[in-house]
Amino acid sequence: MREIVNKNNMRISVIGAGAMGGSLVKGLLRGSIFNADDITVADHSNQALKLFKDTGAHLTTDNRQAAMASDIVTIVVKPWLVQAVLEDIKTVMDYNRQLVVVIAAGVTSSQINQWLSKGTGMLVPPLFLAIPNIAIATRDSMTFLVPVNASQKQTQLIESIFDDMGETIVTDEKLLSSGTALASSGLAYAMRYLRAAAEGGVELGFKADAAHRIVMQTMIGAVKLLQESGMHPEQAIDLVTTPGGVTIKGLNEMENAGFSSAVIRGLKAGMK
Repeated sequence: MREIVNKNNMRISVIGAGAMGGSLVKGLLRGSIFNADDITVADHSNQALKLFKDTGAHLTTDNRQAAMASDIVTIVVKPWLVQAVLEDIKTVMDYNRQLVVVIAAGVTSSQINQWLSKGTGMLVPPLFLAIPNIAIATRDSMTFLVPVNASQKQTQLIESIFDDMGETIVTDEKLLSSGTALASSGLAYAMRYLRAAAEGGVELGFKADAAHRIVMQTMIGAVKLLQESGMHPEQAIDLVTTPGGVTIKGLNEMENAGFSSAVIRGLKAGMK
């Protein structure tokens, strides 16, 4: 099987331009690997495609056309639509040269391989299951990647594409649901904290827009401090918790209300 190693000649298609697919397209357009002319976006909705009409990417409502146009075919549709899309495009695909990436929570590799089978032996394309989050639009995603039927070079290639749009962890398929809860759903959980803290800021006397800005910058600062220092969160907390001070009192009140327990229970509930 031919290895795709020359990034400068690669073409990629994104089938599905909804919230996640559209975010992926934005990340690819902002990234350093693909030119706009290397990207094909397919969606049955012209309204979804309209968002990308001035970007230089190729746009189509024909999934088969998108599949034929690319070295990497990315499927980003609702889980219950994956089978229909794959069975529609597989007849025009060349499994000897194309890679397939599927972004759809809960769809297994065995299902995908079955849907991609052309009935000529067991030939299936190199496949990657991927779970990014919508921060991929700003190249800040946490993406989980599972290679199936793929070589090391092919895995390195797909990993490098997602690394260009954030950070990537190559993992086992059994951990994808956990990754979804922690980083995909987790994005919403972080935003819910932001909203709650901003509302608290209003109660403390700040105007809503100012409270929002304060909390966002505080969250950015916390993340960057941990990234650059390598400290465990508890180490950093110790730096700002004076004995008998207001910070430890606030933390203890949050824990008394079940803060850590609520976070863990929410993550576990998101996997059910």
